[in-house]
Amino acid sequence: MVPRVSIFLCYIPVFISAATITLDSIEIYKTHDWLPSKPTVYFLCKGENKTILPDVKEKHLLYTFKGEESWQPLTELQDKKCKRCGFYEEDTIKSDDAFDEWEFCASDFTKSDGKYIHLKDTEFNATFSCPECVPFGNASGHSSTSENSSGGMHWALIVFISAVVSTVFIAGLVTALKFWQKRKRQQEQARFLKLFEEGDDIEDEFGIGPLGSEV
Repeated sequence: MVPRVSIFLCYIPVFISAATITLDSIEIYKTHDWLPSKPTVYFLCKGENKTILPDVKEKHLLYTFKGEESWQPLTELQDKKCKRCGFYEEDTIKSDDAFDEWEFCASDFTKSDGKYIHLKDTEFNATFSCPECVPFGNASGHSSTSENSSGGMHWALIVFISAVVSTVFIAGLVTALKFWQKRKRQQEQARFLKLFEEGDDIEDEFGIGPLGSEV
């Protein structure tokens, strides 16, 4: 019985880390097929089956969804695993055209309502929903903030250490200069005293001095 419980618990993180992605709305700004027919727009992540959006046929028209449509959800994302996904348009003559391809990650969902907007100029504007992805997005934001804070503290520490080293160096230089000046004065005083003593010896030798003058 215990081994079965252990096996079950091992699989719990896998279920928790998978987040379901649904499409809230989309508006296409252009079509790529030269023929005057309604486009077939679909969503596709690399290595998965494509999800056709049956209602999206007109450009410059906002399509909204409830997340309960038969073709929903679009895909699932792992907490730290991104997918290469995109919106495409089927082409009857050549290869399918891409509205846009990008790295789709759970950390993109940083808003509290679990929404993520992806905009491609002149192509489309889509809003995705994933309430389960919010913790991943917040964790990514906190990580970025922590890295910035850590970087700021690192530079502050470097500046502080540089200031301390500079202060100690200048203080040492000033102390050395004062010591040298004091030493030089002592040497000059010693030299002067030595000359004075030599002068006294010469006066004594020749009998020159205050006493000699009186005699």
